[in-house]
Amino acid sequence: MDRKDRQGRVLIPLLLLGLSLLFPGPGMAEEGPFVSVVRIEGIISAHTSEFMISAIHQAQREGAEALVIELDTPGGLDISMREILKEMLGSPTPIVVYVSPSGARAASAGVFITIAAHVAAMAPGTNIGAAHPVSMGGEKMDKEMSKKVVNDAAAYLRSISEQRGRNAKWAEEAVRRSVSATEKEALNLRIIDLVSPSLEDLLSKIDGRTVKTPKGTVTLHTKGMPVKRVEMGFRDKVLKVISDPTIAYIFLILGFYGLFFELSNPGSILPGIVGGIFLILAFFAFQSLPVNYAGLLLILFAMILFLAEVKVMSHGLLTTGGIISMILGSLMLVDSPTPSLRISRTVILVAVLVTTGFFVFVVTKGLHIQMKKPTTGREGLVGEIGVVRSRIDPEGQITVRGEIWMAFCEETLEAGEKVRVLEVVGLKVKVEKVG
Repeated sequence: MDRKDRQGRVLIPLLLLGLSLLFPGPGMAEEGPFVSVVRIEGIISAHTSEFMISAIHQAQREGAEALVIELDTPGGLDISMREILKEMLGSPTPIVVYVSPSGARAASAGVFITIAAHVAAMAPGTNIGAAHPVSMGGEKMDKEMSKKVVNDAAAYLRSISEQRGRNAKWAEEAVRRSVSATEKEALNLRIIDLVSPSLEDLLSKIDGRTVKTPKGTVTLHTKGMPVKRVEMGFRDKVLKVISDPTIAYIFLILGFYGLFFELSNPGSILPGIVGGIFLILAFFAFQSLPVNYAGLLLILFAMILFLAEVKVMSHGLLTTGGIISMILGSLMLVDSPTPSLRISRTVILVAVLVTTGFFVFVVTKGLHIQMKKPTTGREGLVGEIGVVRSRIDPEGQITVRGEIWMAFCEETLEAGEKVRVLEVVGLKVKVEKVG
């Protein structure tokens, strides 16, 4: 290679590097203004709260013109909802809540989130309302406590409505009487600001609006603005799945089964590992659900009874107690007025039937084995047929099951005669002649 070739191989990369610095490509261009969009579906739980707060903070860090929350929720937990509202009310970035697509709803906690937005919008064919509060823990509230909780929620939503200039009277009725409204009714009642069929149309309609934020009055510039969607990461998707009450219940049952098989067959290892993982995931999910711990203890007690049935044969009494305890515990485990926060009755029925069938099978097999005649040891000789080896008068030898035994009998028996073993006495067997 001559000198010119070497110089060319060095200068060409340097020239390309200089050109890339002077004329940056698309990947190096400075990002312009955009609107951040996040979609929230399903119940408002602890993981939903964490994800929404993260999206709000991300929009603030990246300098988004606004954050649009596409909402479709049946409601959720009061404590998770309040965490979201604190961030929304204190956000310097304008937040737009858009109940969409058609057929979506903003119920219970969704009402609070929609009314707390700087701009509230709904798609055609959606509804809003029924803002009854749901508390953590699954505890039953007496009449006085229930009244206090409802009053607190009504005052909270009324305060937010007045701050955002919305219909405070309707908001209070949504909490106290669980009233609902369609998108057209919500617009006429001043619950929302506009109805829009699509996100693009929404961004066009809210362009030029002014909203009040903690940093002052902000004018929205959203028409034709690029949209940047905030998607759930793998961790958030996993947490969303396991936070479903029915999934958490299935994990709980599978976890108990894993530990049951491990304790029934020590050293299996794999059932214990899998069961432990499922139990940890179930208990993690229960942190964000209205769990009644009496129900959880009843299910735990049921598993203890099932395990005891394997160790101590009770002729089905322990299994019956375990089935009753499991049914009651499953029905009590997650107690909420919101259907989406309840365990599927079908799943409970299947779990109880499978568990019942399994342990009835175990108990039946156990009783069968107990009643079965022994086939080994001294007890297994009783009833066996043998042949006299040497004359018995009153003692002699017999051959039974390929073994030679000293035998005695109340009558004289000759070699070659068939005998039946009646009893094992020490190292001898008592026999009788086969007729």
